[in-house]
Amino acid sequence: MDLISSARRDELFNSFTHDAFHLELRDDYGSPIEDTPYARWRRGEPDDFVWLGPWMALMKRVTKEGKTVRRVRVVSEPHSQYVGWEHSLTRLNLEAGEDIRWLPRHHLPEDATLPVAGNDWWLFDDRLLAVGHFDAEGRVLGSELIEDPGTVAECVRVRDQLWAVAVPHVEYKP
Repeated sequence: MDLISSARRDELFNSFTHDAFHLELRDDYGSPIEDTPYARWRRGEPDDFVWLGPWMALMKRVTKEGKTVRRVRVVSEPHSQYVGWEHSLTRLNLEAGEDIRWLPRHHLPEDATLPVAGNDWWLFDDRLLAVGHFDAEGRVLGSELIEDPGTVAECVRVRDQLWAVAVPHVEYKP
């Protein structure tokens, strides 16, 4: 399986035309760019959010172009420390134009099936998937690009199903 880097995956935001959707299914992630800020947060130290600047600039640009960027975060309750940190940062994603909803894992619809082996994925314009792959410690290995119409259609169905039942960030009370 060929994997592209996170940087290459982020380049897909320069070519999508309408909608980018991310399904997040993990309670912990490992990303080198987040290691130091996450450690600071765990120690109660302030963050200047400089590390988040490139992502924020990208999101502001694409959403100002009229494109949508949405996420559903399926999370366990009570939250892991990582999800607690992620929740505390979500206001910044919203300020950049993203629309984020939360779905407690125990509220997943009974008939929900999670395609692509239950991995996270980005869906671009209902035509291209970037499926995340992780190592045993949760570190990002890269993304697998999939354009198979059947797999994409299943992800569109799951996106619509989960988006309809997930709670908007401003209403979600962990």
